[in-house]
Amino acid sequence: MAYNSRFAVAIHTLSLLDASDGHITSEWIASSVNTNPVVIRRMISQLAKAGIVRTQPGVAGAQMTRPASEITLLDIYRAAQNDAKDELFAIHENPNPNCDIGRNIQAELETVFQRAQRAMEHELEKITLKQVTTDLQEMEQVRQAIQN
Repeated sequence: MAYNSRFAVAIHTLSLLDASDGHITSEWIASSVNTNPVVIRRMISQLAKAGIVRTQPGVAGAQMTRPASEITLLDIYRAAQNDAKDELFAIHENPNPNCDIGRNIQAELETVFQRAQRAMEHELEKITLKQVTTDLQEMEQVRQAIQN
């Protein structure tokens, strides 16, 4: 089962905005992401709510509010997480309270999962969008060199 892809879509969207003048349409972004433009418009709305991009009514596209070198993957992760309601790992509900494991598993997993979440967020805070877009450019240059 795949974890939801909002975070990846947000990074993809911002990478495209960084590589453009900001006047690309949600339809164009959606064609690159291979999704529906409505998904992109919702994501741009979340990114705007988080202060990462700004939009203007009636004007196609969005502009980043600060340079890619000042936007961390943690900023993007938090924006994409739909008001921070999602956690990296979910704990199953209603384990059997009559079972030695069942009655204690939620408390134990909550502790472990919170540690894992904090570690992931610590790593995301170290990586900027600029690092990602630079890596993408280098990958494309290598791909083109191989084709030629």
